[in-house]
Amino acid sequence: MYSKEQLIEKLDLQKHPEGGYFKETYRSEISLSGSSLPSEFDSARSASTCIYFMLTSDEFSAFHKVNQDEAWHFYMGERILLHMISPEGEYSKVNIGSDFSSGETPQFVVPAQHWFAAEVNNENSFALVGCTVAPGFDFKDFELAERKQLQKKFPKHSELIKKLTR
Repeated sequence: MYSKEQLIEKLDLQKHPEGGYFKETYRSEISLSGSSLPSEFDSARSASTCIYFMLTSDEFSAFHKVNQDEAWHFYMGERILLHMISPEGEYSKVNIGSDFSSGETPQFVVPAQHWFAAEVNNENSFALVGCTVAPGFDFKDFELAERKQLQKKFPKHSELIKKLTR
């Protein structure tokens, strides 16, 4: 098993604004015109994109949302606890990992426009996953949560939002 430092170097991972590390591994050459996409997309997008994403136990992926459904694929390490808040304010969570007997799933799709955050709870550990979105990712589609605004919108989740925002 690789250490997190070895994987960061081997996979050429960079810091991600939400927390963790990432590297884009695929961007489709097929382009979808802005006029063929829903209104939340203001211009053309690649048909699909994929990244490696590593999350470590000493940080978290802060609440954010994107305009696309986002598929998570577990590769190695410890499980990830993924928290979601729907646009209507419903909270749900899922454990992404490979221990099926404990209810973990190796693949999960976060619906578009859901606020989500993630953490690795086992100390001194990490998880390596892949994330795929279609249409392809563009930082124009990414919104990092502002703590006070998200707490005001979803007051019943205030403590979780405080814990998983910066």
